Amino acid sequence: MRKHRAEGVLMLFAAAAVFAGGTAYRQSRRPPLVMTVLNQPAQSVVQAVAQEELPRVLIYHTHTWEAYEITESERYTPTETWRTQDDHYNMVAVGEALAKELTARGFVVVHDTTAFEPPNLSTAYTRSLAMLRSRLDAGEKYDYLFDVHRDAYSGAYNGGNCLQVDGQSTAYVMLLVGKGVGATGAGFDERPDWQKNLALAQSITGEINGIAPGLCREVKIKNGRFNQHVSTGALLIEVGNNRNTLSEAIAACPAIAEAVARAHAAEN
Repeated sequence: MRKHRAEGVLMLFAAAAVFAGGTAYRQSRRPPLVMTVLNQPAQSVVQAVAQEELPRVLIYHTHTWEAYEITESERYTPTETWRTQDDHYNMVAVGEALAKELTARGFVVVHDTTAFEPPNLSTAYTRSLAMLRSRLDAGEKYDYLFDVHRDAYSGAYNGGNCLQVDGQSTAYVMLLVGKGVGATGAGFDERPDWQKNLALAQSITGEINGIAPGLCREVKIKNGRFNQHVSTGALLIEVGNNRNTLSEAIAACPAIAEAVARAHAAEN
């Protein structure tokens, strides 16, 4: 009886070994990366969803070639006085600095560096508007549309042209809101909800001055549209003026980005 049982046990072990061996043999012929293949798309989907949930900013420059004072360390070839096609020294350089600061604060930033001024500066807004419509019509979604410029120097700047922020000379900032929808020269119509852009501009202005008191001037309201009729969240940001240096303008970007982040958090 014990002999039969022992033989039976041996036969079971043998069968198990054959089965295991057969399974191992069959598995060796299967693609070995099943789990990796399944996990990768899932991870990509999670990342894509997370990316979608982040606030999105489009930065562009209708007056792309606006530039600042030429200095020994910031010397460029002007196309005309205080303008240059060199993106290292015109508004594209300021936009890059602002994009970097916003990205560091959790924003997804698209920086459109298209030169909209040629062939004629007076029609630059027509071309930047076409860019905006093309992007929005293609399904791109943004929380904020920032047209970044530099201002023209005026004696109205209270005699000062920059502010010391953490020991660094920093250009003043001003936000401009257009309240119209009509094209230039085609009559004026007030945009029904232009006050939403005004409220955003006032919020950002307040936050900038909370970070560096006096750095941001009072919001300027004009009858023009400045492409702001296409969406809420659209603002024109003047970073310094032609008598500032590029370094002074770039020095204002951390305060602008932090203010946008705080204003966004307050609304969401």
